[in-house]
Amino acid sequence: MLFVLVALWGIAAIIWLSDRQASINHWLGAVAFSGGAGALAAVLDLQWLPAAAESGMNEVAQQLLYRLQAVSSLTSYYGLPYSFALFAVAYRPVRLSKRLQQLLPFLLLLPILLCIVFTPFYTEMYPISFKIVAWWAVPYILYGAVQILLKRQLHASFSRTHWIICSAVLPPVMFCMVMNYVLPSFGMLRMWVYNTWIVGLGVTVFVIGLFTYGFMGVRVNIDRRRYDSTLRAVTSGTAILNHAIKNDAGKMRLFSEKMKAYAIATDQKELLADIETVLHASRHMQEMLQRVHRRTEDLVLRVEATDLAALIEQTMNGYKPVLGNIKLHASLIEGWSCRIDPAQVGEALGNIIANALEAMKDKGELHIHLSETKRELVVEVRDTGPGMFKSELTKVLEPFYTTKSGSDTNFGLGLPYAYHVMRKHKGMLELRSKPGLGTSIYMTFPKRSVLAERAAVKEAERREVHG
Repeated sequence: MLFVLVALWGIAAIIWLSDRQASINHWLGAVAFSGGAGALAAVLDLQWLPAAAESGMNEVAQQLLYRLQAVSSLTSYYGLPYSFALFAVAYRPVRLSKRLQQLLPFLLLLPILLCIVFTPFYTEMYPISFKIVAWWAVPYILYGAVQILLKRQLHASFSRTHWIICSAVLPPVMFCMVMNYVLPSFGMLRMWVYNTWIVGLGVTVFVIGLFTYGFMGVRVNIDRRRYDSTLRAVTSGTAILNHAIKNDAGKMRLFSEKMKAYAIATDQKELLADIETVLHASRHMQEMLQRVHRRTEDLVLRVEATDLAALIEQTMNGYKPVLGNIKLHASLIEGWSCRIDPAQVGEALGNIIANALEAMKDKGELHIHLSETKRELVVEVRDTGPGMFKSELTKVLEPFYTTKSGSDTNFGLGLPYAYHVMRKHKGMLELRSKPGLGTSIYMTFPKRSVLAERAAVKEAERREVHG
């Protein structure tokens, strides 16, 4: 049980710290914390209290440990179904009035308060009145499980988190419901001792999912810090390099122009041709460096109210002349006005589209979608190109990494720039790709961060655009 205690409270801390503002993380962390409280009560009951009695610990200290056991046990029995139900409501939102949404946590708390006030207090054999608590705790958990299973994933990028929840959270919670509430209500007490293995299995699935795919934003935060640190280093380095080479390139042009004038005056055609080559090289060198610097410099957003669907369509239209044999399919929800920098977002989206078109090499299909979740607006760009291996996928957001060889104009900065733009908007850039199946890129804008507002749409909510 000590392992379960450490594991569950560790998971609760990870989930809470990964996103301190998301209600989903708040309540899922509370589920793990409640389970850990039950494990603490078990450790006190099976190990620490007997050891304290054998060692001759004074009565006051033993009473304190006993009270800690009681509080931990009640926190687990009452907190698990309560926090799990609220997690399910946050995970798959229910259409309620704003007032009722605010009152819901207090309404669900009423059975707990009534049980605390009107049922017998804690004892080791009967920590709660199982036959009474089961009447509300079991429905809470069953409702939460149904809500989670009915969750509809709009995008494949979010489906992994969903299945991790279904695999790592649902089985332990359902098992604990049977062992902690159902069987004890029929007189089969202390069945919680069998929870260890199923909880351990859930923890294993969680850890594997966390380090393989990321979970509830945890791995995303780790990757963000790494990419942000890399971008800061590149920004600083290119700024210094740009300044130094710009001065030397200016000197080269100045003296080359003087030499050019001399060559013209003395009619030295061979020398003039050599000087023109030097001038062209200096101009090209400075132009290339400036292009790198523009893509890596710290962005200053100029936000304005922007129709996101209109911006996407405008960006798409710029690439229609170069589609060739590639078929364009777009589905955009209308009416969302966001406070974003349209120039930067349009440039970032253009980079993603250009990468997709280049990957497909004049054949295939390009799908562009704008959809919404409760908290986010999501732009998906999906191609049917060759896709990427996992080893490539982990590097594509690193500056100067490119899968395109033999190009003098590609610096591997298109996707890092798009990532930088999304981070400035407090959003995310996510990628999924498999060899032979193409690549999907998701630009996710938090509605709260971009002050998204839905305008009234009189006609159909979606429009289909085919090119």
